[in-house]
Amino acid sequence: MSISIAEVEESAASALSAIAGAKDLAELKVVKIEHLGDKSGLSKASQALGKVAAEEKATFGKIVGEAKAKVSAAFEARIKVLESDRDARVLIEERVDVTLPLDRRSSGGIHPLTSLREDISDLFIGMGYEVAEGPEIEAEWLNFDALNIPADHPARTMQDTFFIEPISAGLVLRTHTSPVQIRTMLERTPPIYVICPGRTFRSDELDATHTPVFNQVEGLVIDRGITMANLKGTLDHFATAMFGQGIVTRLRPSFFPFTEPSAEVDIRCFACRGENTLENDSCRTCRGEGWIEWGGCGMVNPKVLQACGVDQNEFSGFAFGMGLERTLMFRHGITDMRDIVEGDIRFTQHFGAGR
Repeated sequence: MSISIAEVEESAASALSAIAGAKDLAELKVVKIEHLGDKSGLSKASQALGKVAAEEKATFGKIVGEAKAKVSAAFEARIKVLESDRDARVLIEERVDVTLPLDRRSSGGIHPLTSLREDISDLFIGMGYEVAEGPEIEAEWLNFDALNIPADHPARTMQDTFFIEPISAGLVLRTHTSPVQIRTMLERTPPIYVICPGRTFRSDELDATHTPVFNQVEGLVIDRGITMANLKGTLDHFATAMFGQGIVTRLRPSFFPFTEPSAEVDIRCFACRGENTLENDSCRTCRGEGWIEWGGCGMVNPKVLQACGVDQNEFSGFAFGMGLERTLMFRHGITDMRDIVEGDIRFTQHFGAGR
């Protein structure tokens, strides 16, 4: 025969030694090809069985079979050991510390304007008010006429209002959230205590103090015996919640078609607390005046009550309105309104959003 028993035993011994000496799975793969592959000594011994004499074939076949089984068993045992070693090493080398802070994409967060709107809503809900909302595309009658704003009023011109084509449809992008107040008075019977936060639109240029899309919060109270004193107390409480203790409001006579009497709402400067004077104008916020304009307010005009079907002889009420962007600028010393609306993540991160 072409291969002797001694050669079979030598091939088996060589295979066992190579298997035991394999340091990793890659080396063991090479060993398998060399000692168990088609060109290995044991494979050649199996192929030589056809040339062995009949009387020796059983003995030779048994020896070859036992050698191959022994080598295969050694291979299987070694691969389990090396796989176990690999898995243990991977657990150490590729370990991830889940306690480390994330350094990937920002998680996002609530925009400071949204957060402010929710804070204001929570404040007034705690005072017994409801939150009322309405459509942003509004009927011209609700946006102007019902609020005692005549057809020739400057606010109704194309310079201030976005009209929806065709113009004959009488639809506009609401210029304030006051139409929500009108809808509320038309749909409900007094007493009414609501605030109306929402987005509004005016054809202003985007600059440091103006934006064509801005947010307002308006309040409306209709009940028996409502006076300016109720309005003043409400505004003082609102200002304190927004800007801290010691902040009070001042009402300056003004004119709005939908309120009578009307007033501009000033707040005591939250930076200097009104301690600076014009002679000592060191306060950059109020420039020494001690007061900052915040919004508008007044007693609801009887003509508005009449348009909404409310008996002005039995009920009276007050209304007020403030810009959310302006309030946010006051609270956090923001000098440019564009920072609020342009979506720069560096701005929102200052408020804890987008970290």
